Amino acid sequence: MVNQKKIAGEKACEWVEYGMVVGLGTGSTVYYTIEKLGELVQQGLKITGVATSEQTARQAEKLGIPLKSLNDVVEIDITIDGADEVTGAFQGIKGGGGALLREKMVAEASRLNIWVVGEEKLVDSLGNFPLPLEVIPFGWKQIKRSLEKEGIQATLRTQQNKEIYQTNNGNYILDIVNQTFTNPIKWQEKLAQVPGIVEQGLFLNYVDIIICGKADGEIELIKK
Repeated sequence: MVNQKKIAGEKACEWVEYGMVVGLGTGSTVYYTIEKLGELVQQGLKITGVATSEQTARQAEKLGIPLKSLNDVVEIDITIDGADEVTGAFQGIKGGGGALLREKMVAEASRLNIWVVGEEKLVDSLGNFPLPLEVIPFGWKQIKRSLEKEGIQATLRTQQNKEIYQTNNGNYILDIVNQTFTNPIKWQEKLAQVPGIVEQGLFLNYVDIIICGKADGEIELIKK
């Protein structure tokens, strides 16, 4: 059986060149990108990584990939990341792994953004996957109530042990469920008006190239 994530993740390494500053995303598909980059570094490729999560940083350090913080680079040449959903119009939802704020900051600083996905992540419209909102713990219940007054259903993300999930930034995540985002730009503007929402998982027009691994072993490249 073809590992769609692996073939997509490894394919993205072809865009990485010697001396580049590379944004390293978070998730189960970009995991394979980072593993491959680790192999290439051992073979002599010189890059500097900027990790979007503590999880990614640990993986990269274990593989010998040199890292810098976002504060220590002026610009990122290329960022490779995954997505929870993406449309043919280059609109996506990210944040299933809880790293949406850092992922968006790194994407914003990048000259080129590549997303690696399996074909099940390609959708006609956004919303089948819950939309994550990173929120300040102080008053998160007020944020939830504010959304519910607007008819928006949001659930507090918890861990398997039922404890509240916390991001690497010490914040909570509310996941908007049972909602279709047919006009994501309007939703982005709407959510930006809610005090206490630090960032939301709509990534609109960030991605330049989508690399999609398919069940038959083929790789589809979707470019702007």
